[in-house]
Amino acid sequence: MDDEAVDDHMKLAIVNAPTYGYALGDPKKIGGAERQQWLLARALARAGWSVTVGVLDGLKPQERVEIEGVSFVGIRTGHFLWSCYRFLVSERPDWWYWRAADHWLGPAFQIAKFVGVRTIFAAAFDTDAEPQKASLRRQPLWPFFAWGLSQADRIFVQHSGQLASLNTQWQSKAYIVPSLAGELPVGSPHAERKGYIAWVGTLRRPKRADLLLEIARRLPEIVFIVCGGTSTFQVTEEYGLEIVTALNKLSNVKYLGQVKPIETQKIIAEANIFLSTADGEGFPNTFLEAWSCGTPVVSLTIDPDGVIYRKGLGKVSGNLDHAIAAIKNMMASPSLRDEIAIRTQEYVQEFHSEAAVIHIIDLAIRGNR
Repeated sequence: MDDEAVDDHMKLAIVNAPTYGYALGDPKKIGGAERQQWLLARALARAGWSVTVGVLDGLKPQERVEIEGVSFVGIRTGHFLWSCYRFLVSERPDWWYWRAADHWLGPAFQIAKFVGVRTIFAAAFDTDAEPQKASLRRQPLWPFFAWGLSQADRIFVQHSGQLASLNTQWQSKAYIVPSLAGELPVGSPHAERKGYIAWVGTLRRPKRADLLLEIARRLPEIVFIVCGGTSTFQVTEEYGLEIVTALNKLSNVKYLGQVKPIETQKIIAEANIFLSTADGEGFPNTFLEAWSCGTPVVSLTIDPDGVIYRKGLGKVSGNLDHAIAAIKNMMASPSLRDEIAIRTQEYVQEFHSEAAVIHIIDLAIRGNR
């Protein structure tokens, strides 16, 4: 396979119910990994691949619908692994694509190997490259996730930092595959922007909304629009409620809660700056959303492959004082923000457009670098 050209009619399978929700435009479906799977499925279908998504919830068993060239089929027939087995036997895909760490990866990829389907694991978070640190629903079962990585035919990582973190035995089958930006609104010239800072993220500890609160308190003259619901994944419900209470107490913060993706994109497109306070990510979808519409990013710590610094796509501050200084400097200069906007849009088009990403996937499938 590695020496052969890739057939345009290659067939890819995905098993992920929230992907179906994204395809339908369901506002309740959130998550960068799910969004990326939908963007990838659609892009591959446009490029001539056959793409089928196995849906656990939302479709009856064997019920099929097609959305933008992607087939969705109901597969729930009992236990998750049994459903996967029946799906693979029925569809006979060439590749099974799985994004984000999960303890089911090991047994699932063993089933794929038994059926004769090649497998791709795609990292969605930096710790996905380090099984013992991975964010799993059942953390003690991390060896099953590691087992899956050892069996995967290809591993897709988002940047060189994730590649370097992988077990050296797995690096030979790993490829850096950028995330897709998708089709996003074009932002207005910065002199016409709305004058606020956007912050988007689920209210979990890695997003560090506590740092957002501190920055907003120290910049009372600037409006912050905050989008993101609470979560119970590896965090207590009380944590999210405390953050919401604190946000609602600040007169310069407009907390909107969970917002439809299309509305979030519009908020980012009309913002002067997108602010990231997270201390753990992969390659944030929100960065791509911001850069696609010419919105600079001010990030406290996250800068995958140093792209913000190298390409001049905003500012990586390192601490609160530097973040506040960067925000003041950018907010005072629409012309500076317009200069950054030109660079951000050029960067997204070159590295995160459908054409760019599909070309890299084509090379990775062949085993070429």
